[in-house]
Amino acid sequence: MSTPYISSQHRQDPLPIDVISIQSQVVYGCVGNSAAVPTLEQQGLTVAAVPTVILSNTPLYPSMYGGVIPSDWFSGYLDALIERRALEHVRAILLGYLGGPEQAETLAEWLSAVRRDYPHILIQIDPVLGDIDSGLYVDPALGALYRDTLRHLATGMTPNHFELEYLTDAKIHTVEEAMDAARSLLGPNTEWIVATSIAPQTWKEGSMTFAVVTADAADVEHHPCYETDAKGTGDVFSAALTAQLLRGRPLRDAAIRAAQRVMTVVRRSNAAAVNELLLIDLPHERK
Repeated sequence: MSTPYISSQHRQDPLPIDVISIQSQVVYGCVGNSAAVPTLEQQGLTVAAVPTVILSNTPLYPSMYGGVIPSDWFSGYLDALIERRALEHVRAILLGYLGGPEQAETLAEWLSAVRRDYPHILIQIDPVLGDIDSGLYVDPALGALYRDTLRHLATGMTPNHFELEYLTDAKIHTVEEAMDAARSLLGPNTEWIVATSIAPQTWKEGSMTFAVVTADAADVEHHPCYETDAKGTGDVFSAALTAQLLRGRPLRDAAIRAAQRVMTVVRRSNAAAVNELLLIDLPHERK
């Protein structure tokens, strides 16, 4: 059956996209967009996925193939979203792992234009820079661009403990120090910080802590800690947080529900004894 031809006199409106998710993609596994897209779509949101790198899998395996998206491709992906008028409907932009400093510079320029032309869009940045057990695992020049430029464009950010220390150039030992560091990242555009896995030396056995910080309030929340070798829990959390915010949840409630989503996914994956996250709800889990 042939596809009906749409003449230039009957142009249709652009596809109504809710979220643009800009981060890594893997063929095997559930990190970056391979975790964020299904998490968002399960909440009924339409997603445009912009890859920063495409890899066969995470670097934790004996082999890995792929690499960083070419610069002209990456900038073209972003430009095309404007040219296709996609941003007329977008409600949130979610930023995760970047492939290098050049991408960060391109993205900063693009996000600045988005802030100017579409100030209502939520820009949520997960500053994927490193972790306590591995340290900084990106180019230091990329880290500097997060500190100096990208973070100032965010409506909100979701750094982990290491990333919070890195962005604020501070050593954090207590929950109070973590909240002070998070407050220091607030600014003219940045309205909130949800800092995950903060002050691990203060955790009670079997639990972990995150903080929700705005200019007017700071809340500390605790949730169970489950051991897992699977990567991508931070990507699931960030995407689930975006989804809950777009449903109109208050920030604290949205963060709690996002953490619960991560725990559901980790428990399911552990029960199945698989080496990657199982993101799709099983029939008995659906409501």
